[in-house]
Amino acid sequence: MIRATAAAKPAGIGIAAALLLAFALLLPGPSRAQAASAGSVESDQPVDELVPPTSASDFTASQLDGVLAGSWRSPANRARDAYRHPKATLQFFGVRPDQTVIEITPGGGWYAEILAPLLNDNGHYIAAEKAPSADSEARSDDSALRRKFAADSAHYGNARIVEFDAAAPKFGAPGSADVVLTFRNVHNWIAADKGTAGTGPTMFKAFFDVLKPGGVLGVVDHRAGEGAAIDAVKGSGYLPTSYVVKLATDAGFVLEESSEVNANPKDTRDYPKGVWTLPPTLTLGDRDKAKYQAIGESDRMTLKFVKPTAPAGHEAH
Repeated sequence: MIRATAAAKPAGIGIAAALLLAFALLLPGPSRAQAASAGSVESDQPVDELVPPTSASDFTASQLDGVLAGSWRSPANRARDAYRHPKATLQFFGVRPDQTVIEITPGGGWYAEILAPLLNDNGHYIAAEKAPSADSEARSDDSALRRKFAADSAHYGNARIVEFDAAAPKFGAPGSADVVLTFRNVHNWIAADKGTAGTGPTMFKAFFDVLKPGGVLGVVDHRAGEGAAIDAVKGSGYLPTSYVVKLATDAGFVLEESSEVNANPKDTRDYPKGVWTLPPTLTLGDRDKAKYQAIGESDRMTLKFVKPTAPAGHEAH
């Protein structure tokens, strides 16, 4: 936290200028210089009409707008913004450019194209990939992400990849991350065998361990219909919201809020090949393609969990 003092400054103008200068230290390059210059110029406004510096949330929104418009993003990825709502989703999770953010199994890097540049100057982006020796898909995803990062140091120069063992995952030093994000992954951790939870509990416990007290876990995944049983839907790619909430709360998290930002009421969840029938996978190829494109991508839960600042059951006195 950067603190600004104004002991030797004139009341009103000095305080506003000091705050503006403090905030400017968070800005990259030219923006920092412009803000600092603005703070040194005498204002002819009355003291009580001075405009305070831009809020942190407004600053984050502005940075996200710039990143989402970035030329480094692939056209195919941009086209999915209408379904994935990245700005609203990241704002809901409270992501800021100065945080340490771990994204779990980012695949080819859809969100990495947004998060890594957003955090490149003042924060830390960490992509947690399953050890590539585990399976061919992990090996392919890891290679694609490494190539992406290596090809554009201006936007990905400070991004980092860590590998983890799904059976005993560890994503970093305990209490080292501000935010952990996982997009459309939880259904992959649920074992096909009846009555088992796969690696889900182990993964959520590892999320809890790496987060700071007060840190945020953001989860987006395909949402099953209300009242659906896990054994009935786990092969479809959809999950009951209550099931995901239990995985998180069993690990120690508290559900702070849910959002409908990634909801899709057109999704009927009753397709021949499960959720993969819909875009972007379109497993059936040209068969009924127009129909599934008209539905769009899946209906998704968007859940914000928080790691408590005190152990469960402990009351501060």
